[in-house]
Parts: sequence; C-alpha cells; structure tokens
Amino acid sequence: MVVPVVDFVMMMVPLAWRPWQPLTVLTMAVLGTLLLSGGTRYVAPLHLSVLDELPAIVTRLLATVAAVAAVVLHLHAKPQVLVFLETACQAVALVVIGRVVTTRLCAWGRRRGIAKHHTVLIGGGPTAKELARVLTEHREYGLVPVGFVDDSTSCPAADLLPRLGRLADLDMALITSGADTILVADGDFDERALIDAVRTKVGMTAELLVVPRLHHFHTLTGTADHIGSIPIMRIRNPNLHGLARIGKRLFDIVSAGAALIVLSPVLAVAALAVRLEGGPGVIFRQNRVGRDGREFELLKFRSMRPANEAESQTQWNVASDNRVGPVGKFLRRTSIDELPQLWNIFRGDMTVVGPRPERPHFVEQFSSQFDRYAHRHRVQVGLTGFAQVSGLKGDTSIADRCRYDNFYIENWSLWLDIKIIIRTFRAVVLYRER
Repeated sequence: MVVPVVDFVMMMVPLAWRPWQPLTVLTMAVLGTLLLSGGTRYVAPLHLSVLDELPAIVTRLLATVAAVAAVVLHLHAKPQVLVFLETACQAVALVVIGRVVTTRLCAWGRRRGIAKHHTVLIGGGPTAKELARVLTEHREYGLVPVGFVDDSTSCPAADLLPRLGRLADLDMALITSGADTILVADGDFDERALIDAVRTKVGMTAELLVVPRLHHFHTLTGTADHIGSIPIMRIRNPNLHGLARIGKRLFDIVSAGAALIVLSPVLAVAALAVRLEGGPGVIFRQNRVGRDGREFELLKFRSMRPANEAESQTQWNVASDNRVGPVGKFLRRTSIDELPQLWNIFRGDMTVVGPRPERPHFVEQFSSQFDRYAHRHRVQVGLTGFAQVSGLKGDTSIADRCRYDNFYIENWSLWLDIKIIIRTFRAVVLYRER
C-alpha cells in the first residue's frame, strides 16, 4: 500500500512552489494514481527495477496529463494550460524519484524478512530446482520456498527443498506450511489435475504464479515478471466473492429494476398476446440449477404448452415444435419470452450476465459427459452470457458452451459484463443468430 500513496503525494508536492491550481493538480493526482495501479490493488513486481517499470509509468502519466490538460484548455485560457503543463512535468519527474525510493524500500523489506511470502512450488523438476536456488540466494524477490509437491518421488528439487507430498496434497501443504503463494514450475503432474488443485477453496486464497511452458522464449505480454532468467506469469484468481460480488449484485438490482419499469408496457402487451393465443397461464415456470447447484424457479412467457411436467424437464430443444404458435415464435425470435427473468434477477436467483441456467436433468447428464461443466455453477447464472453472444445458443455444442462459460468466470470484470450486454442488445435489435 506504500507505492500508490507515495505516487499520489509526489504528484501533489509541486503545489508547494508552483502557481496555485489545487483542483487541477488533485484531479491529475487521483487519475494518475488510478492509472498507475491499474485501478486495482497495487502489486509490486517480483523483480524490482524502476527501469523495467519506467516506460509504463511515463506512458500512463502522460495520458493523465493529456486528459487533464484537455479539460483545462476547454474551461480556462491558454496560459492556464501552460502553467499546468509545467507543473505536470515536475510531478512526473517526482513520481519517478518516488518510485526509486519505494522500490529500494520494498527490496530492503524483503531482504530483512519484513515483506515475505512463503511459497509452495508445484513440480520438482530442473526449473523448480533453479527457482528454489535463486529465491534462496536472492531474498529481494520476497518469496520464501518452503517445499514442493509432485507426483514423482524422484525430483531434482529435492536437493534443495522438502517434498510435501503429491499434487493432490497441495491444500494440506498450504495449510501446514502457512504458505500464501503457489508457484507452478515443472514436474510430473497432470494438467487437468493441476487446474483442479489450484482452484480449490484453499488454493483460491493463495497468489498463483506460473512459469510459462516455453519459458525460454521472450513474451510480449505487459504483465510478465521474472525470477532470475525464468519468466513468471501472475495469474488472477476469479473475483467470486467480496466487493466484486457486492458491486455486481448492486448493478443487477439497479439494472433489473430500471428495466422492469421501462419495459412494463412491453411486458403487458406480451402477456396479453400470450393469453389471447394460448389461454390462461401466461408465465411458464421451470426448475433450473443456479449458483452452487441450488435449484430455483425460472420465469418465462409461455410460448407453448408441454404435454406434461416430465417433457418440460427433459426435452432438449423445442424450437421447431409445431405447438409453438405465431406469438410464441415472435417472442422467442426477439427474446421477449426471457424478459420475466428480470424478476429472477431482481430477487437474487440470477444475475444479468453469467452462464445460462440449465434444467437439473441436463445438468446431471452434462456434468458426467463434459469436462468442467459443473464448474459453471461457481457463480450465479445469468440472463445472457459470453457463450450466448458468441453464437452458442440453441442446439449448439455443450462442450464449447462450457469452455466459454468457464473462460468468462476466470476472466470476469465489469467491462467484460458491459461488452456482453452491448453484444446482447445488438443481437436482439438486429435479430442476429435467429
């Protein structure tokens, strides 16, 4: 938490001797701090070097200065902009100086053991042994290897570190050693089992670092770090709990409530049309599987009448059923039949964006047939989802849907939700993929 504070202070310091522009400089400091930290919790790199970070620091600060200067130019005279630009140049230089100080402070804290992270390595191969050696000799990386897990009993890393068990014992190794970091290296383990091991409740609480498989090649990603000469990728854990979930829920309540009010005339007309075409029973209710496998009652406008409850729960695709009348076909084509699910969202059964819910019969069937299908239920199911806007709706590949849904969960962000909503709106308005 030291680095963002120092960045902010350094951008405010020029006010001590520069012409008084408090609101403008404060705006620059707030925006610049957010950009420098990526808008999230700042995480210091493993390899501490201001020179490595300098291009990103200067680029983000220049973008901040340009944005604030444009506003100043619009609101004030040209001389005010020139004064601000002079102040901003000094602020940028001070931020770089501040980063030199904080980098040395972080390195000092790591060497003294003040800032250290006990680390369990996955794999005991030659790369794991090299990592253990470098981390032991160079404490400024801040990682303290406490052991490794590997399915093989003959591992080069055993020369430097104790073997804490097999890959399946990772949870126990983390708990007993008090480790808060996992470093995936090389060794004898199955990749499918690796994913399951690091995505347990215990594994999700640890920082996940991964050595790329072809680590001898240069990577072009901006988030790459390295330990010695070995590149390291920092893998983000999915935002399934905490503030992210609260923010998503607030967005659901506001958006679903507003949509119910704005679309109330459409809902009323649709309900009347369904009543006139098919008689009583405008709303169709069906059990679906939601977050953590819990069942709930999903609401839709009725587009046809199933023969019985068994057909409703076990028949897969009825898009071409001759019992679907003109009104039902129109509701399906325009997705108006899904609008009652806004109430499901408002009362907390669903979310706006998430994996589409499925019936219990098919969840049980697909979970046994398709890899990681049940992992879709780590989050709330949604009115629309990444798989649906990618063309995977109706009678399409369940395996592909599963992969897209799990990709969404692993890479969730508010911006990803916004993109999916925009693509959904475009598909509905333009009748795409109908």
